[in-house]
Amino acid sequence: MSELFTKNCESDQAVPFTSEQTQNCLMDCDMEEMSADNVKTSPADHLQQWSQWQLLDSILPTGGFAHSSGLEAAVQARFVVGPEDLKFYIIQVLENTGSLLLPYVYCASKFPDVESWFKLDRLLEATLTNEVSRKASASQGSALLRVAASIYVEIPSLKQMRDTYLGSGAASFHHAPIFGLICGLLGFDSSTSQRAYMFITMRDVVSAATRLNLIGPLGASVLQHQIAHVAEQMTKKWMDRPVEEASQTSPLVDIVQGCHGYLFSRLFCS
Repeated sequence: MSELFTKNCESDQAVPFTSEQTQNCLMDCDMEEMSADNVKTSPADHLQQWSQWQLLDSILPTGGFAHSSGLEAAVQARFVVGPEDLKFYIIQVLENTGSLLLPYVYCASKFPDVESWFKLDRLLEATLTNEVSRKASASQGSALLRVAASIYVEIPSLKQMRDTYLGSGAASFHHAPIFGLICGLLGFDSSTSQRAYMFITMRDVVSAATRLNLIGPLGASVLQHQIAHVAEQMTKKWMDRPVEEASQTSPLVDIVQGCHGYLFSRLFCS
């Protein structure tokens, strides 16, 4: 073992430890390592984190990038014509998402069982009056369930849901309740589930803005970072609310998105 050194205060030079000092030092190091081991997470927790990160990965083929949350219609209606308009629009989309959809994510993640999810799904189906957003929500939700059931085979209830309800017409598979359910089954706490939903909403709208040539890739990343603190404020504002309090707070965004089906040419589905 190489010698351990300490500093001599009088000569300001490094001198070797004595054997007793060396032994005490090694004992202290062992105690620190033992303490660190006590707070370490288990291998199962590590694997769970990989699954959680994969749910938020943009490479997950859930069809989110086929939708612009009404941004394409807003551009053609001249509602969004520049960077400031784009920033304002994204903030309004986040406001609507927080007030209307976050309660469904919260309730589904807090009670991640099929019966609770089914009730939330039916309630959201009755709540969404905008045909474009309703179809987009159902399309993304059913795609998310198909993907999750194929990936997370360690959660058999997802496969059972897919086999029982997909194609039966009994459920609409709206995105917010499905996302909250999967978050709950993957071990996300309710606050993280809600923040994650706001994040993917912001990410998808910013991505749509990039493909519509409203902003470049670097500018999109800068914009996303700038809006993050606003998204956090909105998440805290609407966090942990029951579905009875779900509401539209930016009706103009909802109206613009409803016009998407009337566009002569379009790149996105909604």
